[in-house]
Amino acid sequence: MVIPLMKQAADEPGTDEQAALRCGAVWADGAACAVEARRALQAFLAYVPCTGRTPVPAPLAIDAELVVSELVTNAIRHAPGPCGMILRLSDEGLAITVWDTSAVQPVVKERDGQRFGGHGMHVVHTVSADVAVAPLGTGKQITAYLCTAPDVAPDVGTVAVTDATPAA
Repeated sequence: MVIPLMKQAADEPGTDEQAALRCGAVWADGAACAVEARRALQAFLAYVPCTGRTPVPAPLAIDAELVVSELVTNAIRHAPGPCGMILRLSDEGLAITVWDTSAVQPVVKERDGQRFGGHGMHVVHTVSADVAVAPLGTGKQITAYLCTAPDVAPDVGTVAVTDATPAA
């Protein structure tokens, strides 16, 4: 079951064109599902033109779905407890942050056609302009940055998820 954040798709302070658009979801222990995460992303991207912004290009949307699937699947497989996702769209691009309760840092394994599985973080790094991992008090967050324009560098600041963690 998805527990939506209080301010889904709320604009951050700033001018309408420059303000970042944010959306997030939190899943209770054992309730996370990559399909729901992709649906949340699709709904967020469908909402973008309603705000007067330019729609996200299809190639970026496809890459974003892949990143969301891989990061949420890793959280489901490797971390006990709840997890969450925050999407942030700005002029620089789309930041996808997934947090979980495991402090174990993800390992990027080289591509190996003989191995089944274990390619997720390699894929995330391949399609993203940058990937940042930050420890949290009871876990970690991984943020993948996808640029909307090839010549724009992502703002690689850490996305705080204190407002997304479930209440005890």
